[in-house]
Amino acid sequence: MDENESSSRGKWKNKTEALLSCIGYAVGFGNVWRFPYLAYKNGGGAFLVPYLLMLFLCGIPLFFMESALGQFSSTGCITVFKICPLFKGAGYAIIIVNMIASTYFNLISTYPIMFLTYAFNDPLPWSSCDNYWNTKDCIKLKVDGAGTQVNDSIYRNSSRTVVKTPADEFFHLEILKISSSIEEIGSVDSFLLLCNIISWIIVYLCIMRGIQSVGKVIYFTVSFPFVILFILLIRGLTLPGAWDGVYFYIWPEWKQLGNLKVWADAALQIFFSLGPGWGGIVNISSYNDFKNNCKLDAIMVPIVNIGTSILAGFVVFSVIGFMAHETGMPISTVTTGGPGLAFITYPAAISLMPWPNLWAVLFFLMLYNIGLDSLFVTIETVVSAIVDDFPYLRKFQFYLTLTTVVLSASFSILYCTSSGIYWLQLFDWYAASISVVLICLSEVIIVGWTYGIKRFIRDIEFMSGEKLSWYWTLSWKIITPLFLTFLFVTVIAFNTRVSYLGHEFPEWAIQVGWGSCFISIACIPVYMIYRLLYIEKGDLMQRITRSLKPLPDWGPAQSQDRSKWACKRVKPYLKENVTNAEELSHQLILSLCNNEENK
Repeated sequence: MDENESSSRGKWKNKTEALLSCIGYAVGFGNVWRFPYLAYKNGGGAFLVPYLLMLFLCGIPLFFMESALGQFSSTGCITVFKICPLFKGAGYAIIIVNMIASTYFNLISTYPIMFLTYAFNDPLPWSSCDNYWNTKDCIKLKVDGAGTQVNDSIYRNSSRTVVKTPADEFFHLEILKISSSIEEIGSVDSFLLLCNIISWIIVYLCIMRGIQSVGKVIYFTVSFPFVILFILLIRGLTLPGAWDGVYFYIWPEWKQLGNLKVWADAALQIFFSLGPGWGGIVNISSYNDFKNNCKLDAIMVPIVNIGTSILAGFVVFSVIGFMAHETGMPISTVTTGGPGLAFITYPAAISLMPWPNLWAVLFFLMLYNIGLDSLFVTIETVVSAIVDDFPYLRKFQFYLTLTTVVLSASFSILYCTSSGIYWLQLFDWYAASISVVLICLSEVIIVGWTYGIKRFIRDIEFMSGEKLSWYWTLSWKIITPLFLTFLFVTVIAFNTRVSYLGHEFPEWAIQVGWGSCFISIACIPVYMIYRLLYIEKGDLMQRITRSLKPLPDWGPAQSQDRSKWACKRVKPYLKENVTNAEELSHQLILSLCNNEENK
């Protein structure tokens, strides 16, 4: 990429935009509904031990590595693999993972929009069993004469075998209009489809001009959720029974640390929260100033991320504690993970609070904005990667963004059917987890073993102007690859058959799920074979050797940075290998390099 191409690609206007983009990308739905439940399920406060250990030994090194790769090369997640062209298929794997994920990411963002359309009703429609969608299995909560919420002991049908709350039935029967299984696709729900289209239009308007438009909206979309989280925290902690929920959330069960799955959950949460292996970190950093201190970013953003996760846990469990207090139900029975926590349990608790409409509006606005930031980066990562790999498309980037959004939106219609939540669960379960871990493993192998850790650290020191400690060498070369290998094995070992609401998916659906995983993973070996057979020349060993070396145009994008970088690389060699016959030319080169470095 020459200087003109790099400059037309764009840069963040300031450091604040870059940091907010990283924070918005890292802080997502997983912080609100996945981390609190994982912490509760895996030992409460004790879960912080494996999580923090995984964060510092795997999460932060990966975040720093991807930030440095993107910033140094000023390219997206495909062309960044010029550092080791044999692994370029990992870049295409990233694109496939993001395209699949974007389809259901937007659907999850659509649910808060739908809830918002109901949140102004008085009473909230998910607070009672008196609506047209409710069934005989609905448990109704009522207020006695003293104003206390109590369980209704009179069931509508004493012979029923399934018990559901109003919030549960509202989400599944009114929002989703769920069918009995993934095989019963049913019809497309017009209202869900309309909200889905509205959400896609908002996404497109925010990213249609790339980072120019994203940089303007992230000030609101990133800061607003934090404001609401703090408001909900203060309100939650003042509710009766709140501290019972907090105690339930943070009380450490140290015996859980002996469970291997707890450590696997902690490691996998790093990928769901920080986002390494998805290409977003590389893409965001590629718009940074070349001299930006990306090491500071790589430490600051993960700390903000885990702080947000812990904060969200207090917000969620303080309200769950209140719900248990008001209904007389044990906290363990009202606690769930995944979308159920955000769209069933928390709304049910809100319905019991004073001014429930206000808290419902604030909560779902916060939830929508949290999902919006991650979707921005997901789509922008795909578009930037394609344009960087095919530079002639840059003048059509506006239309390429529109095409990408339309394709993703078209596929997402599947999730608007009666079986949509089953398909969402299927792809979320299989499409990304194994692929993302394998992509990260490919990256650390490149940095630590093919490109060379010494060269990579010299590149970072050239950008930042400061020395890196031995910690990063040890992490990128040994510790992080070992942890990723462990995680890759455990993710496969603990990847049980997917189900939803107790419904086991049929074998053909499981094969579709695994297919969504393998279609991205296959990009890595397929491209390796293609490169060795059709691009590289010579015998097999020569082809492998060449494809493991950086391409000639790998390095800083700006010509002045490239010149200084090249001189920094060549000067030590010249000083060590000067002969009398070459002395004059070498002295001339050294003189030119010194002049270049002093500019």
